[in-house]
Amino acid sequence: MDAVNDLIASFGGSLWQWIVLPIVIGLGLYFTVRTRVVQLRLIPAMFRTLTDVTPRDAGGKPQSVSAFQAFTVSAASRVGVGNIAGVATALALGGPGAIFWMWTMAFIGGASSFVESTLGQVYKTKDRDGFRGGPAYYMQRGLGKRWMGILFAVVLIVVFPFAFSSLQANTIVSAVGGAAGLEDPGMLPWAIGGVLALATGLVIFGGIRRIASVTQSLVPAMALLYLLIGIVIVAMNIEEVPRVFAQIYAGAFGFQSIAGGAVGTIILVGIQRGMFSNEAGLGSAPNAGAAAAVTHPAKQGLVQTLGVYFDTFLVCSITAFIILVTNPDLAAAERGVDLTQEAVVSSLGEWAGVLLAVVILLLAFSSILGNYYYGESNLEFITTSRPALIVYRSLVVLAVLGGSVASTTLVWTTADGVMGIMAIINLVAIALLGGVAFRVLTNYQDQRAAGKDPVFTRDQLPDVAGIELWVDEDSVTGPIPLVRGTRGADRS
Repeated sequence: MDAVNDLIASFGGSLWQWIVLPIVIGLGLYFTVRTRVVQLRLIPAMFRTLTDVTPRDAGGKPQSVSAFQAFTVSAASRVGVGNIAGVATALALGGPGAIFWMWTMAFIGGASSFVESTLGQVYKTKDRDGFRGGPAYYMQRGLGKRWMGILFAVVLIVVFPFAFSSLQANTIVSAVGGAAGLEDPGMLPWAIGGVLALATGLVIFGGIRRIASVTQSLVPAMALLYLLIGIVIVAMNIEEVPRVFAQIYAGAFGFQSIAGGAVGTIILVGIQRGMFSNEAGLGSAPNAGAAAAVTHPAKQGLVQTLGVYFDTFLVCSITAFIILVTNPDLAAAERGVDLTQEAVVSSLGEWAGVLLAVVILLLAFSSILGNYYYGESNLEFITTSRPALIVYRSLVVLAVLGGSVASTTLVWTTADGVMGIMAIINLVAIALLGGVAFRVLTNYQDQRAAGKDPVFTRDQLPDVAGIELWVDEDSVTGPIPLVRGTRGADRS
């Protein structure tokens, strides 16, 4: 097993260092320049769009999930293991300096997130439950390369509902075991895994609307509770904050050698863990963003960029400060949630460890639901077979159970390696389609400048092929008839 883990880790490390890292940084900077720093200029519009009224169909029901619900579905996938266990892993491997590069990547990646989620909206389709879209859809409709969309869809299904959901389940088991103080968990992983698998099955067999209703309740509440725990711990150790900032900035440029050592390792770990957490450019968030009923594609692009900031600048930063204010020995730290849990317990006592375990359980469970939806959207791109969907749902439930009892190290290294492959496919696609997103942004800004609430229709980009929806203003703002018997994978 160690040999398999070493092989996967070696492959994943080389892939990230020599291919993914240069593309992620270069493309993020390019999008930042071409959009004139959209991720900073339009921050007020991000908050404004979050509360937009959802367009309704001919029956008076919402056309699909709201902008806020799509935000919470994507946040459900983002806010979980990546923020709590992922940040701890970054600190264990790369030291405090890795946090600086997480912040940097979140800002640069904000532009990539805007582009990919805007494209997801432009090329979305309609089905019985609402809207669907994402990278697979814009690869087929925008680039005319269905084979590329299928390849991406297959990799995403491996990464999110299987590898990442296994990781979420694994972290839940570690958190509960740590809170209970068990050195030998015995049958606990199987018991927790069974309960998680059952709960997952009850929700995912209800479709996107049930998933959205669960995540819009769980994610804000648990994220707020976690932030409050962090604020209390930082306030109790307020005198340590200047030291922590100094460690982060000194470590970022290799002036301080902790755990990771070399600057290259620190940068790589920071960007890799940052991308795992906020998913900017990875190609996952557009699947949730495309499900939203909005009047202009750029609106959901802005909302998903806000999601990147919420994830990294708030939740990830809180985790980093929870750990660093306690001044841990990072050189001997284990990767995973234990480092965060130890910091919380040392500051607040054993009861806080139990509370943190509950927060992690609910956040990680919501991530499992978000990951599932990403996979379902991409499975539907490949096939509309009902039996295939049932088999997929059953395999997701089994992945949750399997992740609960698997080796933590193997799950992490597998997720890292496959995530790099997924990122490359999506980054190539958004590089080729970036011009469409830039024109959509210009259209949005022109309408805002004219004092309008922007409404997009496909005749505003008459030379762009492959746009199925956005037919006219009435269909965009509502009502819109439901096209029964047609699904995204059936149209080209």
